[in-house]
Amino acid sequence: MYDYLIIGGGIVGLSTCYSLIQKYPQAKIAVIEKESTLAFHQTGHNSGVIHSGIYYKPGSLKANLSKEGGELLRAFCDRHHIPYEMCGKVIVATEQEELPLLNRLYTRALENKLDVSMIDSGQLKEIEPHAYGIRAIHVKAAGIVKYKSVAEALAKVIREQGGDIHLSTKVENIVEGPDRIQVECSAQTFHTRYLINCAGLHCDRIAANQGLKPGMKIVPFRGEYYELTPEKHHLVKHLIYPVPNPNFPFLGVHFTRMIDGHVHAGPNAVLSFKREGYRKSDFNFKDFTEVMMYPAFWKIARQNIGEGWKEMARSWSKKVFVRSLQRLIPEIREDDLVKSENGVRAQALTKDGKLVDDFMIVSNPRSIHILNAPSPAATASLAIGRTICERIPEPVH
Repeated sequence: MYDYLIIGGGIVGLSTCYSLIQKYPQAKIAVIEKESTLAFHQTGHNSGVIHSGIYYKPGSLKANLSKEGGELLRAFCDRHHIPYEMCGKVIVATEQEELPLLNRLYTRALENKLDVSMIDSGQLKEIEPHAYGIRAIHVKAAGIVKYKSVAEALAKVIREQGGDIHLSTKVENIVEGPDRIQVECSAQTFHTRYLINCAGLHCDRIAANQGLKPGMKIVPFRGEYYELTPEKHHLVKHLIYPVPNPNFPFLGVHFTRMIDGHVHAGPNAVLSFKREGYRKSDFNFKDFTEVMMYPAFWKIARQNIGEGWKEMARSWSKKVFVRSLQRLIPEIREDDLVKSENGVRAQALTKDGKLVDDFMIVSNPRSIHILNAPSPAATASLAIGRTICERIPEPVH
């Protein structure tokens, strides 16, 4: 019998387990993960950015937890000798029409008490010599790290401090009894007093399996990346982002210097026909029909049809993808880019046709479910873990 059983071995699930063990060292705690390795999906396909929280509404969970989480993450990396770099980033306006949006974003950054500065084109050239922009926000509290390394370090601490991690263990059924929850898995059956759902791309299905009706569904969006050839790495010194469209939930294609020296370009964002569909050819009938039969999807699709077509064009045409990148670095050419690994974002969509903008955490007396934790969840993961600890009951012995 476990005091706490966590479903999902990504960075959010591992951070939650880590926080619980720190708070309740005598508790019996386990993480179960359906894959044979930890951090296999969203964590393992993450861009590696340590986000500042600049984009998020002041007072929201994303704004608060990304800032707190970034501080906790850096401290954890220092303790466990995980390489990271607070390289900073620039958010660049390339057209006059973008300046009001840039100014609004700058105001939000100040409201979130972030260390930012508005810079002109000359100052931008000093930071990013190859970038083009008429004005930009310089965000100092942004960095890079390999989140899979963080997840591995979390798992090491969990095991050392007595926590259990069960791999290749897929949840098949959940039965709630009078004094325990029974979780029937492919490998074995577990019993727990309290259940924590950090299942990412499958979190809505885990919630439904327990009988919850949270009024949302996960819609998977594939993010497709290129990376610069080694001889073109010098074109990007830090992180270079466009001004995001406030009516579209994605940040637009951008340049990210990785901790290993590679430079990624992207991602675009297109509907995936499989929840774990990293390739264009990936298809799962159940995943596909769930989205197609969900009326809320068609509502959001109609609202974003223009941006949606642009994303699909970038997906199918390298030339169109490159044109988007050339807005930020004009000298980029098609030959400078090679395909890189893609990722899939688990985005919650409510039944009234709205993409959930903030982290979504739903609880009942015996369980808690993290139902929307896309970017910046990796940055915020340790703070999310602390927040979950604060919301659940103490172990009973």
